[in-house]
Order: sequence, then C-alpha cells, then structure tokens
Amino acid sequence: MARFALVYGRLLALAALVALVLAGCSAYSYKGTVLEPPSPAPDFVLADQNGEQFRLSEQRGNIVVLFFGFTNCPDVCPTALADAAAVRRQLGADAERVKVALITVDPERDTPERLGRYVQTFDPTFFGLSGTPAEIEAVSKAYGVSATRRELPESALKYTIDHSAFLYVIDQTGEWRLVFSPDAAVNDIASDIRNLVTTGGS
Repeated sequence: MARFALVYGRLLALAALVALVLAGCSAYSYKGTVLEPPSPAPDFVLADQNGEQFRLSEQRGNIVVLFFGFTNCPDVCPTALADAAAVRRQLGADAERVKVALITVDPERDTPERLGRYVQTFDPTFFGLSGTPAEIEAVSKAYGVSATRRELPESALKYTIDHSAFLYVIDQTGEWRLVFSPDAAVNDIASDIRNLVTTGGS
C-alpha cells in the first residue's frame, strides 16, 4: 500500500509538471486584430520633427507603432497618443525597442516644429512625421486610412479633419502584424507588443 501511494504521488507530480510545460508552450493569444498572414508593411519616407528623414524600412529591429492624426484633433488623437505613452511605460526596458510615430493628416498646418512640440508632450521619444499633401495621401492610402477635410466656417480653426483612428503595429522584420481600434485597452496593447518584442511574434 505504501509503495502504491509513493508511485501514485510521483505520477501526480509528473502530471502536474507536464501540465505546466504544456501551459508554457501554448500559443499566445493576441488581443488586437491580427493580420493573417502578416504582410510587409508599406514602406515610406517622411520628415520627422527635426527635419530628418524617417524611412520605415530603416527601423528594422524595432517594433513600430503608427498613428495617423493631427495636432488640432480635439479628442481621439490625444487619447491615442496618451495610450501609446502609457504602453511604453508599462513595457519598461522593452520600450527601448518600440518606436511610436504620429503621421499628420493635416500637413497644411502641422509644421515640423508644431508636430515636435505636440508629440513630445506625450513622450519625448515619439516621432512627428509630415510631408507634402501628396506624400501624406499616398501613405494614408497604403494603410487604408480615411481622412476627409470638413470646413468649419464658424470656427477660428476654419476646418477639421475627420479621420480613422487605429494604431498600426509593425514587427522587427518589417511585417505589419496588428491593428488596434480606438477603444483598445492599454493593458492589451502592451501585452501584445511585449510578446512581439520578446518572442518576435512566434
């Protein structure tokens, strides 16, 4: 009887160990919208807030998070950038491998200086990217971004831009992997990006 109990106990311990191993090997479940299969992110070249060239394909080795918006945006843009900043804080040391860029959809008003002041109120590492209207239109189209000018004749702003407000996540190899909707939770975004950073998305 004692021998049976010993064997039974060992079997239980072995089963528990196997369960732990299998749990550790289970595939990570992403919270954002996953692009299946991943596709190469459309490359582009725009100018950052310092007048330097920002080429997406030169960011390999880092996770890149793109957001299309503008500095006069009253609500969704500051919310999205504040969330992105919170994500970087949650990532700790892993945040060094995450680059966040705001691509303006209002190049007429968003000068490099204005973009620089704006993005750095959220995080000093953020990029503010702009270009000619044609360049911005081409990049927006490549990522499926909608942006429409709406006149505001009674406002000092004169016009606003109605635009889609997603976060686009590109992995270290330049593959477009994830899209987050405006209502995505910061914890979910941080979890997905940390998995990309630490495992490469495998």
